[in-house]
Amino acid sequence: MSTLVKNIFRFVLFLALQIYVLNQVPPLHRFVVPYLYFLFILWLPFNLPRFPLLLIAFLYGLCLDEFTGTLGLHAAPCVLLAYLRPFLLSLLIPQESTEQSYAEPSITSMGWAPYALYVGLLTFCHHFLLVFLEWLQFGDFLYFLGKVAASTGISLLLVFLTEMLFNRKAKYRTNQ
Repeated sequence: MSTLVKNIFRFVLFLALQIYVLNQVPPLHRFVVPYLYFLFILWLPFNLPRFPLLLIAFLYGLCLDEFTGTLGLHAAPCVLLAYLRPFLLSLLIPQESTEQSYAEPSITSMGWAPYALYVGLLTFCHHFLLVFLEWLQFGDFLYFLGKVAASTGISLLLVFLTEMLFNRKAKYRTNQ
């Protein structure tokens, strides 16, 4: 399957999963809200240039916002992820080895520790901005901290469960 078709399939799958399954789960104790849609951005290919990455992330967040009726709430954290992603990848993995050998980030291409740090930091950044934008409406600081921590924890659990259940075969990049 080509990279474009695979990513279009992921785009639709993650949006549908978030909208029709995860958004229907009632929040536990007002804190835990499961999010998994942002994994689409984390799984995009290494060699995607910065501007298309930002544009894809913005359109992806805007699509989710359109379905949930919260224009801009998810688009901003998605763009933040797309902006931070190249910096974090350049810090976590050697440029000459992984980016030239593998097509996309995964446990196989990066190793457990760098991949866990990559996913953990970007999940926290995503949830921090998302909950912060929600928090501006309510104003309770303890609610803000609790929701960031709880939502980040449950989302990381979902990310690693997804990674284990749907083991992606890391494909070597070719010189095409």
